[in-house]
Amino acid sequence: MNNMDRQNIVALPHDRLREKSAKITTFDETTKHLVHDMIAAGLDWEDNRDHELCVGLAAVQVDIHKQVVILRTDQEDKSNRDFTPLINPKIIRTSGKPEYDYEGCLSVKDIYGLVPRYPKIKIKAQDLDGQEFRLTADGFLARLIQHEIDHVNGTLYIDHIKDLDNFYKINDDGKILKLDYEQHIATSSILW
Repeated sequence: MNNMDRQNIVALPHDRLREKSAKITTFDETTKHLVHDMIAAGLDWEDNRDHELCVGLAAVQVDIHKQVVILRTDQEDKSNRDFTPLINPKIIRTSGKPEYDYEGCLSVKDIYGLVPRYPKIKIKAQDLDGQEFRLTADGFLARLIQHEIDHVNGTLYIDHIKDLDNFYKINDDGKILKLDYEQHIATSSILW
């Protein structure tokens, strides 16, 4: 079996990114292999980026329409390459008023945006053996989980941005800069 790599990650304008994913009903080696391949693809992508980290990935981003998400165990430490899978994740409660922060996405190349997300959430999901669990998350982890669950539902972070002034680009030094008018025009055909 060959591992997936960054070439397997699909990006806009790929239209299947906006399709809802199917629920996993059978917990077998197929799902375990998918998780393994998703981790390999995300890490290969990361290894080819100077200033970015793969903190999460949904199966739809490798063109597999199953409700599978992986989250980096330590979102701050690039040397920690462990991920936690969430199978059939669903938000069951949100708390607080949505807060804005920067988000990027492996499937939206080189564009960042200020996105509103709930500061605290509770989810239910299953592990690779099909055992259901619940998780409460806040801060960046809550944002990350909402971003990935959006993917499962066929939504991208750019769908939450209503103001074109909230789009950004990363420069060669890893700094996030506002898009200028020409960059907005050049990227708008890709994003919508």
